[in-house]
Amino acid sequence: MLSDDHLTLERRVIVRIRDGLHARPAAQLVKRARGYAAELWLDHGGKSASAKNAVKLMLLAVKENAEIVLHAEGADAAAALDELTRFLETEDEGTLSPLAPSASPGAAGTTASPLAPAARRGIGASPGVALGPAFRYFPETLEPPHHHVPEAARPAEAARYEAAAARAAAALGQCAALAPESGDAPIGGIADALVEIVRDADLDAAIRLRIAEGMDAVTAVLDAGGEIAATFAGLSDAYMQARAEDVLSVSRAIALACLGRQDPSIATIAEGAVIIADELTAWDLARAPGARIGGIVCTRGAATAHAAIIARTRGIPAVFGIARLEQVADGTMIGLDGSSGDVVIDPDAATLSALQARVRGESAARDALAAFRDVAPRTRAGEAIVIAANLGSVGEIGVARQEGAMGIGLFRTELLFIEARRPLGEDEQVVAYERLATAFPGQHVTIRTLDVGGDKPVPGIDIPAEDNPFLGWRGLRYCLDRPELFAVQLRALLRAAVHGNLRIMLPMVSDPEELRRTRALIETCRAALAAAGVPHAVPPLGIMIETPAAALLADSLAAEVAFFSIGTNDLTQYIMAADRMNPRVSGLNRPDHPAVMRAIEMVAAAGQRAGIPVCMCGEAAARPDLIPRFVQLGLTELSMTPAAVLRAKEVVTLI
Repeated sequence: MLSDDHLTLERRVIVRIRDGLHARPAAQLVKRARGYAAELWLDHGGKSASAKNAVKLMLLAVKENAEIVLHAEGADAAAALDELTRFLETEDEGTLSPLAPSASPGAAGTTASPLAPAARRGIGASPGVALGPAFRYFPETLEPPHHHVPEAARPAEAARYEAAAARAAAALGQCAALAPESGDAPIGGIADALVEIVRDADLDAAIRLRIAEGMDAVTAVLDAGGEIAATFAGLSDAYMQARAEDVLSVSRAIALACLGRQDPSIATIAEGAVIIADELTAWDLARAPGARIGGIVCTRGAATAHAAIIARTRGIPAVFGIARLEQVADGTMIGLDGSSGDVVIDPDAATLSALQARVRGESAARDALAAFRDVAPRTRAGEAIVIAANLGSVGEIGVARQEGAMGIGLFRTELLFIEARRPLGEDEQVVAYERLATAFPGQHVTIRTLDVGGDKPVPGIDIPAEDNPFLGWRGLRYCLDRPELFAVQLRALLRAAVHGNLRIMLPMVSDPEELRRTRALIETCRAALAAAGVPHAVPPLGIMIETPAAALLADSLAAEVAFFSIGTNDLTQYIMAADRMNPRVSGLNRPDHPAVMRAIEMVAAAGQRAGIPVCMCGEAAARPDLIPRFVQLGLTELSMTPAAVLRAKEVVTLI
């Protein structure tokens, strides 16, 4: 086996840089490559060139959308491959002038430029520009001790675990209780979610079983938490992958409590400092003084992690995926752009001055956007457009409300089941749906029925492996074939509908007959609730338009439903026959492609002819460059991640 010093890796990459590796992007690639000790080279067209030689790179004549093979050899080969791959796969790399002013919130379709030519590029996790001294946060690695506990001592070991779990839950419970008083209500929701993980019956049972078999409490907690986290990490849905981090952070907190220890505190951070860390968890940030944190830069993390959600909620710029942070000294000046993912460590005088100007500009822009929080936006012609939020957890209600969301345009119920790792009972679902309805009185709360299958396996729900699951037994197709599961959800929705603002939305509809079968099952559920004297109501029924069949049959389907909601993520991949998870065909997977826009136009026209509202809940709904076109086509509601709501409201007022 090769040592780390001789580690050799290679990766095939599609170059997305506009116009290819011409002079400017080649020079920027070289600057990134020279930051690594590894030998780095590219193969293209039967020729090779060092990634540290700009002239040789340009001589390869690598065009936009060309495939190259990227090689790396050395101890930091993996990190180098990751950074260079991100650079090569980013369309606007090398095409913007460094240190250009950041785009104003109202400038539709613009992209933030790099901070400086020598900036490291990571994953933008929370937008905004920050500049401040580094605050190092590198807790020690927690290794399981693997002690064997004699049988007579196991009850005491179980008691040690119970006390530790109680302390961990109490600490988070205090965060949740204090959050509203400190203006951090969304953080309270995330803290509540972490408390539920501490108290999770499956996690608790797994830990107790290990202790009963002779494992020490610390090892049992870390082992059980790691096993459950692995199930989340193995899912293809990015949001659910990020939940693995939550389980691991909770497990670590309980294990530390067992040892009578704590991680170092962020509470001592200086005003405006930038946290640098391998990884920050929701546990870390839920207990941190958010008002004092200037920015966050981490080696690991994802934009869907709760740490990223907390950062966006608090307006803290954050970038993940930056290597070698452990080498940065405390107090070193750090500049970052959470939109582009650029990070500058120890900027020179010119870069520092430009960063300071951008920070001032960002502050003014944020103040301007905050004015839209309570605004119900109208176009200049006076047309009202609803800007709602897409949610996957009741814990995100606070985030959506703080960001000014006008109701919920999409609630993904399958995520409730996945987080619980089992099918939820009727009463449990009623509680969740009622929390959503009462959080947005007088505004639409659109609940999507179970969209299982495809990339969303749910523990406890049997979905056989399929060769092509995205074209298989998923969404409404699955639910109609499993009426015993579907009826439980429909009864819960009818019961929660007494609040008057719920709407039911069906996923993966391809044929009007599927709607008729659903209506028949809803009537059966209604009759059963009526016979039992259970209060209920029948809410409006709508569908997601995400299959080409639904788009082509929009006129027929419009006669059967109360509203449409266009799901651009799946609609785009189905129309373009391009897997949205496959980077090799990402150039085809564009919601602004003429074929996709034509389908959206057809659906909008069908909705207008039938007199029903047409909404959109795909990622494209948040794109400032596309919002004017959607409004022009007649869409009346756009639903998106909460962080995009204020910007979308502003864009509407400028149309």
